[in-house]
Amino acid sequence: MRWILLRGLAREQAHWGAFRQQLATAFPGHQFHTADLPGTGVHFKEASPTTIADIRACVQRQVQHIPRPYGLIALSLGGMVALDWAQQAQEGEIQQLVLINTSSGFSPPWQRMKPTAWPQLLRLLVRRELFHRESDILALSSNRPVAVQTAKQWYSIQRQRPVTATNALRQIAAAARFRPASRRPLPDALLLASQQDRLVDWRCSRALERRWQWTLKVHPDAGHDLPLDDADWVIRQLRGFCLE
Repeated sequence: MRWILLRGLAREQAHWGAFRQQLATAFPGHQFHTADLPGTGVHFKEASPTTIADIRACVQRQVQHIPRPYGLIALSLGGMVALDWAQQAQEGEIQQLVLINTSSGFSPPWQRMKPTAWPQLLRLLVRRELFHRESDILALSSNRPVAVQTAKQWYSIQRQRPVTATNALRQIAAAARFRPASRRPLPDALLLASQQDRLVDWRCSRALERRWQWTLKVHPDAGHDLPLDDADWVIRQLRGFCLE
């Protein structure tokens, strides 16, 4: 299986850190590819579209050289892109779907972004000192002690391929208006959620589970960046669900 990995708001493929290699080591028979949302990563000079559908179309163009079918592993905003992709895909194009701490218009706004997170997020978007900003983003999205080395890596990413506040706001606008179609795109999908996520309420994943009878696994204490906080747990869930 060829897998496409998608990150979330104002993050790029480099923010997966060691997780891609951990996946490749755990599942040697599979291939794991990363793609950047427009406005991030190798596409940081582009303007981000303001709809999930247009973001999804940009991602599809990026990976068109990779033979189908695909599995999708996607975090947060990337999960919305992946869900839209699965709903619009040709039959058989998407065979596995793994959504991590994502949300949709099926949940109320105060669950899609917790009210306590909004002031912190807006302050981060306009903060100029990059190292402290990236450290604060880590502190908000992770429930583990912030490793200085990780903060340095994220600082280096932002220095090399900066995501502008404008593009972050355009991504937020796309996320806010996203509502999936009513049609279930796959008979089953794996939903991974963090019960202690301080950005997105885990019940957004439960809403998808209940609507489409998908498989939900909830981590008791990890943060929004679940692959960063507990990659081993994520890999165990993948192994049990679709990568045995």
